[in-house]
Parts: sequence; C-alpha cells; structure tokens
Amino acid sequence: MERRSALPQDLREVLHCLKMRSKYAVLLVFVVGLVIIEKENNFISRVSDKLKQSPQALPEANDTEASPTPAENGSLASLRQLDAAFSQLRTRLHNVTLQLAGGLVTAGTAPPEPRRHVLLMATTRTGSSFVGEFFNQQGNIFYLFEPLWHIERTVTFEPGGANAVGSALVYRHVLQQLFLCDLYTLESFISPAPEEHLTPFMFRRGSSRSLCEEPVCTPALKKVFEKYHCKNRRCGPLNVTLAAEACRRKQHVALKTVRIRQLEFLQPLAEDPRLDLRVIQLVRDPRAVLASRMVAFSGKYESWKKWAAEGAAPLQEDEVQRLRGNCESIRLSAELGLRRPGWLRGRYMLVRYEDVARAPLRKAEEMYRFAGIRPTPQVEEWIRANTQAPRDGSGIYSTQKNSSEQFEKWRFSIPFKLAQVVQDACAPAMRLFGYKLAGSPEELTNRSLSLLEEGPPSWVT
Repeated sequence: MERRSALPQDLREVLHCLKMRSKYAVLLVFVVGLVIIEKENNFISRVSDKLKQSPQALPEANDTEASPTPAENGSLASLRQLDAAFSQLRTRLHNVTLQLAGGLVTAGTAPPEPRRHVLLMATTRTGSSFVGEFFNQQGNIFYLFEPLWHIERTVTFEPGGANAVGSALVYRHVLQQLFLCDLYTLESFISPAPEEHLTPFMFRRGSSRSLCEEPVCTPALKKVFEKYHCKNRRCGPLNVTLAAEACRRKQHVALKTVRIRQLEFLQPLAEDPRLDLRVIQLVRDPRAVLASRMVAFSGKYESWKKWAAEGAAPLQEDEVQRLRGNCESIRLSAELGLRRPGWLRGRYMLVRYEDVARAPLRKAEEMYRFAGIRPTPQVEEWIRANTQAPRDGSGIYSTQKNSSEQFEKWRFSIPFKLAQVVQDACAPAMRLFGYKLAGSPEELTNRSLSLLEEGPPSWVT
C-alpha cells in the first residue's frame, strides 16, 4: 500500500522534472543559436576588416569589371568549407526554431500574402538600370539601386584566390541583411559615416522611389548638399531608420546589382527560410556591352580604341583575359541556373536584354509572373512612356530607351576587328545565349541579317 501511494508522487516529480528540462532545452537552443549567429557575424567582420586594410579608389556608377574565375588554392578551399559549415548550422538552427514555434498559424486563418525578394543580377552596360525600373515603378516594392556600390568602395578587391571569395561573402551578407530590411548594415560602408543614422551620401538615392517618397523624404536642410539627390523633389539627408521602416511596410523587396559574379554564392539566401528569393540574371551581347563601355568609360578603353584605329601596338593580354573572365563568370552562373539544382528550382530566370528591348511589356509581365507579383497599371504606363524616347533623349545612364532602335545600335559603332576579339574571347557564352558570330564587316553592319537566335519565351527554372 505504501508503494502504491508513493507512485503518483514519483510520477508528478518526474513530469515536473521533464517540464523544467523542456524549458531549459528551449532556452539552450536559442542561446546556442545566438552563439552560432554571433560567430558567423564575427567571421564575416574579420574577413571584411582584412579586406579593408588597403582600400583603393574605384570608378563611380556601375564601372566594375569582372576578374577571372578565382583560382583554386588552400585558402580558397578553407573559406568555402567554413562558408558551407556556417550555412548548414544556420539552416539547422532555423529548422529547430520553426519546429519550436510551430502552430502559430491556427486552423482556418488565411496565411499572409508571400513576401518576395527579387535580385536583378547583371554586369555593367547590360541595360540593368532600365530593367530595374520595371520593379522600381511598382508601388508595393521597396527597390534599391546598386546598394553594394558602397561595399565595393570600402573593401579592397584583388583578383582571384581567397580574397575574391571573402569579398563575395561580405556582399552576400549585406544582401541578406538588406532583404531583411536591416539598412543599418550599410552604415559601416557609407563614407563619410552617417551621423545619428542620417546621411547625404547614399549612392544613387534618386534611382529608388522608396527613398524619395514620404515619410522617407524629410524636409530639405539648408547648406546640406546631397550628390545623389532625389530627381523630382528636394529631400533632407536620408534617414536610415525611416528607410528601414518603409522597407518593412512594403510588400516586397527588390535589389539591382552588377557586383555579384557567382550564382553559387547565393545558395544560403535561397535556403534562408526568412526569404523567398527570386534571381533574374540579365545578359546582353558582349559585343554590345564592349561598345557601350567604350562610350561610358572612355578613359579605360583608350588602348582598345587606339588599337582599333591604328593597329600599332597589340592589345594587352591582361585586358583580353579580363574580358574572357567576365564572359566566363556570366556563362558559368547561367549554366548553373539552367541545370536547375534543387536549391534554385523555381527561383532562377535568365533574360536577354535584346528580348526586353524588342518586347518590353511582354518581358516585364514574364518577370513579374516569375517573381509571383501582380504588376500595377503604373508599371505598364511607365514602360509605354519610356520605351519610345526621342533619338537624342538618352544619356549613358538614362532609363529612357527607344526599344525598336536601341538594341542593335552598337553594330554600327564598333569596329569589326574589336568584334572579332570579343567573339574569340566570349564564344562559349555567346553560343549559350544565342548570339550569332559575324564573319565579316558586312555581316556585322547588315541589319537584314539578325545576330540574335530566337531563344525560348523565357529561361525559367
């Protein structure tokens, strides 16, 4: 009888002990999670600080040339292993957190509309500013134009090896925080540093409607000059706190960048349960890209122009190698996306600028459908108003394009011998994207001969 009467008390003690352990286990999981996140942040900070030791001035705007594919070495392999390990730990932490927090959506409650995170991934002079406007004009999208420009200006980049990989990790970390509306992460890279979260030095602020509308647009201040000011109204210095709040209020987030080279580095973002990533890779005929860069960045291509005109001194091999490396990085990323790996399935779309130029409204609809966002009438109105620009109305950074004429204009501005150099260096990428090689000067300048193969309606994977 004594043993029977004692048994219920023992059970109560065991149950109480299990409850206490469960509570401490949940607390322990979150503590471990915080430690893991802190370690990863410290790692990325150390990489960033290491790269910052010898900052160098870089050209403004989108003047970024790709380096050849990073060489495989011991440091590179170690960084990739650490990167993969951190990604796995973060994913496991989020899975545990979601399991512990399960049941938040009760039965019969409609889930909220999905929040999309769109990344427009391109290189310089591919029409990315123009295509980015398709998302900038959408009222419920928080759009940022080249936010990674500040990181490039601050962090030192050297071609190849572990340094290039470390730079890519910093880029990715900043992208992740921006998609989560943590705009404070940019303050570490803006120069001069913001004071009390206020800065007049946000790059190309006027190219983001979300940063130029109320309440982010505060009253202008006297004697405060903002180099990249808003286009249609005067605003005070950018208040980063108000911008972050505006980002959180918008339904979706879209970022445009020419500073992400390797698609594989985006895998942790695609697997982050807090994000619903959609990557749109924009490509353009590399001959057209070179012709455009020779106008926009004339000083950097003096040797090319001199060689094309006089043919005296041969082109420097490192310049040709840089061109080849740029084409190869674009091709490798596209091939990865088109292979449809599990982590990228349904999250990648390849778009040719030439197809956008010929049918901008149709391609915009395809991109919005891929992103899972319903476009507003304002997007269509902007496209119709800005794809029939006058012949002389387009500057080198203009988003106004006469689409019916623009995409083949380069054929009459680039010498055939330069086109041959591009074709030799970029032939694999050109074949993948459906750009025909010109065999003679006549083929290059003959409008009746198309240099564009008809691709599928859209490369969506």
